[in-house]
Amino acid sequence: MGLQEFGLLLVSILTSTLGQVFLKLGALKLGKVTAGNVFSHVLSIITTPELVLGLFSYGMGAIAYILLLTRVKLSIAAPSASLIYVLSVLIGYFFFKESITLGRSIGLGLIACGVILVTTR
Repeated sequence: MGLQEFGLLLVSILTSTLGQVFLKLGALKLGKVTAGNVFSHVLSIITTPELVLGLFSYGMGAIAYILLLTRVKLSIAAPSASLIYVLSVLIGYFFFKESITLGRSIGLGLIACGVILVTTR
């Protein structure tokens, strides 16, 4: 994977992760969904700026990923994109005060090792 491909991968991962952050912020703003408020919550999605921004960020990540797929094998791109999971857990820990258990830490390490093994020749 060359520098340009790595750049596309990085943009895809960062914008998709940013999308998850904005979706979480928007979801917190909406509050808990119940059977009684599901329709109003669905309608509120288009009027909640964080959710709109999250969806836009996901869209930009998808565009970068599509551009990456024109240059890199799927068997390299898809496992590399799993780094989104690692970043999401770290953002959950630092910004949303979520815990990282031992099992979760091991899982993140395995994901990182898997990406390294898949992307190196």
